[in-house]
Amino acid sequence: MPGQQRHGVDLTNLDQPLAADAEATKGDLVDYLDAVADRMLPVLADRPLTVLRVLRGRAPFMQKNLPAYTPEWVPTVHLWAEASHRDVRYALCNDRRTLMWLVNQRAVEYHPALGLADDIYRPTHLILDLDPPDGAEFAAVVAVAELVRRALADVGLTGAVKTSGSRGVHVFVPVDLDGLATPGEDVAAATRALAARAEALDPTIATTAFIVSDRAGKVFIDATRSGGATVAAAYSPRLRPGTPVSFPVAWSDLASVRPADFTITTALTHLGGRDPWAEAMPAPQRLPEELITHGRTIPVARVAAMHEGKRRARARRQAGG
Repeated sequence: MPGQQRHGVDLTNLDQPLAADAEATKGDLVDYLDAVADRMLPVLADRPLTVLRVLRGRAPFMQKNLPAYTPEWVPTVHLWAEASHRDVRYALCNDRRTLMWLVNQRAVEYHPALGLADDIYRPTHLILDLDPPDGAEFAAVVAVAELVRRALADVGLTGAVKTSGSRGVHVFVPVDLDGLATPGEDVAAATRALAARAEALDPTIATTAFIVSDRAGKVFIDATRSGGATVAAAYSPRLRPGTPVSFPVAWSDLASVRPADFTITTALTHLGGRDPWAEAMPAPQRLPEELITHGRTIPVARVAAMHEGKRRARARRQAGG
């Protein structure tokens, strides 16, 4: 496939496969992202963006900091990264031209921040990520997604659901942040509380255990998508066999689909000219204070897991001594 230009970007090597098991070329990726740009750009706009790039002869890698050769017309934002103690220049994918430049860099996956560039620690959505154990059928994830839906309904909230593009699902709840003294902390607390309440509805199939070995074959309700975290965007391709995409699904249809149904070569047929993510997303909702208060009593999973890991390590050393 010869090179071509789209939206002012010269595209190259369009006939090259994305990966050995991708069942798609770079040209297929370009065509798909160009076709869904009107739906995908609203969920990327003004959010610091991390992408997964797949370069020939190299292992796939996540990229936050833009390379020096990035064109001046690509919108960017500089943010301080406390973990690495450096200034990071993120892309803001606000237009088709930027999207086409990113895909020409072989950016396959698109992971925007939960907050906008002016404050990434002020999340616009509460997000629960449901992750099945190895070997589990998708039906197991659907069952736990229904628990999350019930937990939301119990406190007067509603959310939209999409496949993760891997084996799980993401539940998004748009949040009205007005009146919250510490929005990032309050949304994180409410996320922990909802995860715990969903788990309590049926602890035989759902778990909030952050340590994998403690999950006992159950679906993990990940409540850690908060703060400066990212999540795969709706409509984003994923670097998996067949190149699936993270695809919006109606709650009523969730039990009848499989994540592999939606790939960069089939997703447009399922869309049928619609934007199901925008259609399914409810208006921003006020988080109940009682939910936030409950969440504040639940330890942050990553921190708790770190302390537990250290405790277990000490116990092993003592047992061995």
